[in-house]
Amino acid sequence: MRLALAQVNPKVGALGANAELIGGFIARARGAGADLVVFPELVLCGYPPRDLLLQEGFVHACVGEAKRVGESQTAGITAVFGLPLPVEGTRRVANALVVYRDNAHVGSYHKRLLPTYDVFDEDRYFVPGERAVIIEVAGVRVGLSICEDLWRGEDVGFLDRYFNSADPVGELVRPPGGGAGAQVIVNPSASPFRLGIGARHRALLKQHAMRHGVYIAAVNQVGGNDELVFDGSACVFGPSGEMLAAGPSFVEALTVVDIPAGPGAVVVDQLTTMAEEEALWHALVLGVRDYCNKTGFKSAVLGLSGGIDSAVVGVIASAALGAGNVLGVSLPSRYSSQGSKDDARELAGRLGVRFETIGIEEGFVAVLGMLAPAFAGRAADVTEENLQSRIRGTVLMGLSNKFGGLLLTTGNKSELGVGYCTLYGDMNGGLAVISDVSKMMVYRLARWCNENWQRLGIAGLSGPPIPQASISKPPSAELRPGQTDQDSLPAYEVLDEILRRRVELRQSAAGIVQAMRSGPVRADEETIRRVLRLVDISEFKRRQSAIGLKVTGVAFGSGRRMPIAQGYGQ
Repeated sequence: MRLALAQVNPKVGALGANAELIGGFIARARGAGADLVVFPELVLCGYPPRDLLLQEGFVHACVGEAKRVGESQTAGITAVFGLPLPVEGTRRVANALVVYRDNAHVGSYHKRLLPTYDVFDEDRYFVPGERAVIIEVAGVRVGLSICEDLWRGEDVGFLDRYFNSADPVGELVRPPGGGAGAQVIVNPSASPFRLGIGARHRALLKQHAMRHGVYIAAVNQVGGNDELVFDGSACVFGPSGEMLAAGPSFVEALTVVDIPAGPGAVVVDQLTTMAEEEALWHALVLGVRDYCNKTGFKSAVLGLSGGIDSAVVGVIASAALGAGNVLGVSLPSRYSSQGSKDDARELAGRLGVRFETIGIEEGFVAVLGMLAPAFAGRAADVTEENLQSRIRGTVLMGLSNKFGGLLLTTGNKSELGVGYCTLYGDMNGGLAVISDVSKMMVYRLARWCNENWQRLGIAGLSGPPIPQASISKPPSAELRPGQTDQDSLPAYEVLDEILRRRVELRQSAAGIVQAMRSGPVRADEETIRRVLRLVDISEFKRRQSAIGLKVTGVAFGSGRRMPIAQGYGQ
């Protein structure tokens, strides 16, 4: 059997366009001599469709598009693709696969294990399937599964969620009613990218293949949908655990493999051999590009402070949209150093982005004058610092409104974690590009960009894009004389470790104190508890922040649902 895995980039809700995308890849697979072509989970509607599934007529429209494709474009080939499917005799919906061959419906499969953790909320929309489904293609028995059916929560520690559930893979290999089991298991998915997940998924696939003595073929969605990014990275493992095929990462592709496999070509597993910085780079660029493309933005605006965060976001935006479609704006105040102003201008020049300098001093003086009677007798404090940030935010929003560019925020995860950001100021914007990237990782990414500048895909770039001073100088918001971030925060190496343990590992205060008494990164109990208090009291800010691209296990977004008014704090 010749198998084709189609990792494609659907747009959520664009049913007609997604159907055409599926039809085009079916034709490509047929042209490559494939007997079977498999598409990602819910590819017809895009993942995640969220409450579109509750919209009157949506599921019915999905079924109509599936019939149109399946009954007109599957001559000479078997096609398996995902969509929401009504459960016969009920008003409920399944996360399903449909199978068409020779322009006729062959069967369907309903996902059996429904993830409801992190960013997943499938119990809200779907009911689980109850039976294993095996189809025959070119004399080969092919078992159908969908994403979580294979993982059973193992990749994120939710195995106990399915303690009383059937094992979908086991039932495909050993059908409950008897009979021959599957020889090949296909696993379409829509599994969001996060750092380190590629190696973990590959290990699980290999483990299943060897344990059950079957071929395992997985195909993932590719592209960005809202805060989630999908890497594609189709792959096939043989019964002995050997990798037989691997698709590229972060791009659409058709991966074709013969099963049983012939003697072999060397398989390059791009996803698990990428350095973390490279994988992060591709994910963020793809996330920005698709967010803009799928929401209709052609250009972007961002403030360039001369610091490391805005520099990295500027480079990402230039790669995603083209430097000519990016406007970088320097917004100096009385406290802005000449070095920062020079660094912002130099970055823009190296990238070739449009650049404007709009000083905020006149506006700052005017607002201070307006507030002087009300503030009489009170010393200057953080209020005046925040006013500068809010004036900048207003100017940037004005430019976004006037010229139609998406305003990108430049705050990182470390700052967002402890509220080192200003509502209606530097938090203004439509997409928070690096809000799930820690400060130390921002530095790593900046260095990677400079060392690999030829691979960034930015036309006209002739050298490292980020000025060395932006990387080497102490980070500062420059909102008062001589200010640095470490006036208010512990060293970023320490802060990031506390946040990693609290946010991603969900450790208690006592657990973090114990863990950080020794080891490579240490902190005293007072520092730890102060940081954790900042995390708790800043929840209201994060709830009002722009949507951000998720690239770690736990981001400040839909997968982390902490109350604002709460008193636990341990």
